Amino acid sequence: MAKAHRGAGILDLVKKGRGACPVCKRTGIKLMYEREANEKKIVICKQCEAALKNGKMTEVLKTL
Repeated sequence: MAKAHRGAGILDLVKKGRGACPVCKRTGIKLMYEREANEKKIVICKQCEAALKNGKMTEVLKTL
């Protein structure tokens, strides 16, 4: 099967969805997952989203 449309949703974003993750401070990484921290919406990377779902780094979001 063709995979021509994979990632088409992030092509519209600024810098094609890439930037610096506010949680892990990695640069040039895709930021796709929106989270709420202190009544602010932040966009985080895939690795941080997985860590937060597993119960890790919850106190990091409180400090942002």
